[in-house]
Amino acid sequence: MVSTDSSGVPRHIACVMDGNGRWAQQQGLPRIEGHKQGEHALFEAVEGALELGVEWLTVYAFSTENWRRPADEVKFLINFNEDILLRRQQELHDRGVQIRFVGRRDWRVPKRLIKRMNEATELTKDNTKLVFTIAFNYGGQAEIVDAVKQLITEGVPADKVDEKAIASRLYDPQMPPVDLMVRTSGEYRISNFLLWELAYSELYFTETLWPDFTRDHLHQAVADFQQRARRYGGV
Repeated sequence: MVSTDSSGVPRHIACVMDGNGRWAQQQGLPRIEGHKQGEHALFEAVEGALELGVEWLTVYAFSTENWRRPADEVKFLINFNEDILLRRQQELHDRGVQIRFVGRRDWRVPKRLIKRMNEATELTKDNTKLVFTIAFNYGGQAEIVDAVKQLITEGVPADKVDEKAIASRLYDPQMPPVDLMVRTSGEYRISNFLLWELAYSELYFTETLWPDFTRDHLHQAVADFQQRARRYGGV
């Protein structure tokens, strides 16, 4: 395991879980098999966050753009996310993990999945070891648009609109800024993920495909983070 300094652990880590399809193709398997294998990596990340003492872990499970994927893959991803909640929510609850969700809950998200989300949130709402947020039907631009729409609906005057006003109307106003964003599979993009929350995040990219991602990879990302100087525009 990579050695990390416990005093410099990021409060909030966000993960873009990329490379499931490519992993499956490399194995000569259907794309959905990569998503299945990705479940193991997801819970490796959760365990790694718990080991490190991270307070918040947010993962990009399904974007607003993912609806453009082949219909059979979209259907699988929706059913798969529901299945994970059914099988794993009690395990996460027992580990002291609080489950939250961010994203639009519009007509495209099945009502049964929204019910599962609400059940998981209610079950784990008092847990304090780790806040595990799943971004589903999520887009960073959509989140900001929805916050602005809320300001307009509330009749907030233009001279009262500032960063604090927008931040308080994001999907989860309690979510702290992201300290470290990890993206797998060698892609160097943010891909519309937590655009507001990533404003001063450190970015870490790895060639590892998500299904091969382990808690050791997370430790490595944190160790790299701890070597950086965060100036927030200062000197």
